[in-house]
Amino acid sequence: MKALPKDLRYLLFDLDGTLTDSAEGILRCVQYALEQCGTPEPNAEKLRSFIGPPLLENAVYDGIPELLEKLREHGYVLAVATSKPEVYTLRILEHFDLSRYFTAVAGCDIHRAGETKADMIRLALRRLGLPEQEPPQTVMIGDRKHDVLGARECRVPCIGVRYGYAEAGELEQYGADWVTDSVETLGKLLL
Repeated sequence: MKALPKDLRYLLFDLDGTLTDSAEGILRCVQYALEQCGTPEPNAEKLRSFIGPPLLENAVYDGIPELLEKLREHGYVLAVATSKPEVYTLRILEHFDLSRYFTAVAGCDIHRAGETKADMIRLALRRLGLPEQEPPQTVMIGDRKHDVLGARECRVPCIGVRYGYAEAGELEQYGADWVTDSVETLGKLLL
């Protein structure tokens, strides 16, 4: 695996599938909706493609708070760039006592439709006071192709995390610059 740039300073994190695991709540909601429509699906694995909607049923991945603490101690500036509505993102970060690690949070506006992952990355960059065109010393960290494609559109390298919701090979297929398998290996790459 290639080394990260030595001058890396800003880390933009996706929320669902990167910092938190919202799969159980989302899958239960989809199963319930299908059951109400007369098409029950007891096999939750068949419904994984629905993961991503802004639901509040989350759990923090093991090791994330400790990793965020170490990254801050190491001098990184942390931000969240998520497609989840910002109002819910802020609540989730507060609920899990993660907000203290982040200098900026960028999420969708529930009153505007059509915002993309690239839009959220640009918003996070603005809130960090960084230029939107080829931002220096910055990397995006996410678990899906949308994170990789949004980062590429913003000229930001991307670390893909396999412990999230990507299908096998998805991160590599869409061109993640680095891919890690766990919170532990993400920490080893960054520290």
